[in-house]
Amino acid sequence: MPEKVNGIVADAIRRVRTSSGVPLAFAGVVTGPTTLRLQHFVGQHVGALSGLSVDVGHGLGGKVVALNRLLAVDDYLRTPQITHRYNTLIEREGLRAVMAAPVIVDRSPVAVIYGAMHTPTPIGGRMLDALASEARAVEQEIVAARARMEHAAEGENEMRDRMTAAFARLRDLAGTVDDARIAEELEAITRVLIAGEEPAEEPTVELTGRERDVLSLAALGYPNARIAETLGITVHTVKGYMKDAMRKLGASSRLEAVVTARRSGLLP
Repeated sequence: MPEKVNGIVADAIRRVRTSSGVPLAFAGVVTGPTTLRLQHFVGQHVGALSGLSVDVGHGLGGKVVALNRLLAVDDYLRTPQITHRYNTLIEREGLRAVMAAPVIVDRSPVAVIYGAMHTPTPIGGRMLDALASEARAVEQEIVAARARMEHAAEGENEMRDRMTAAFARLRDLAGTVDDARIAEELEAITRVLIAGEEPAEEPTVELTGRERDVLSLAALGYPNARIAETLGITVHTVKGYMKDAMRKLGASSRLEAVVTARRSGLLP
């Protein structure tokens, strides 16, 4: 998500410069509880502020993050409203009148958008309105982007669960049919399900068929009793297979065993 925020903010400052008429628009993204990093610039600048880490509470942007509200100063170098920790860089950049608005998501600032001029000039309401409007637009874009990502993740998880369920059912069916050719075909289908993605790690262990059966059902959230019922074995036997699988995979929990098996291409 941080990369997405950077892209949305970068687009917004181009619009700020056009809509407000300021010679320089720039932005910083909050990178931690106490830091705002200036990264995006559009307009006249010499690069003095590029990459600067602004401490929360200091300078104009740091104060905006601390207060969670839009602020403006007619002369950055002389105003008593802010600390002057960054005056040297501001002076090198030739900036005087500056305005800044926070981008707030879930009640926390995630970025600050600035508009700046090279003369000590009162910043009018039209400029402030343009900046505030863009900050609100960025907030909405970030929330919408996050919702899309969450929806995509839910769909991916649902599809993976379906594949795991199909894998478990096919494995169980392959163990019950009498026809060798059909059993081989079912086994081949389960291999296709596993090979759908390149494994992130080379398999370093080999699981028995029953160990994979138990893990595949555990991946669906089945408790031991339901796994035992599904596979037609005892709960004690399920625990044994799970213990052996966890030992082979170097896992300390059922969840870790499932994750490791998936990464190794042993489960879909």
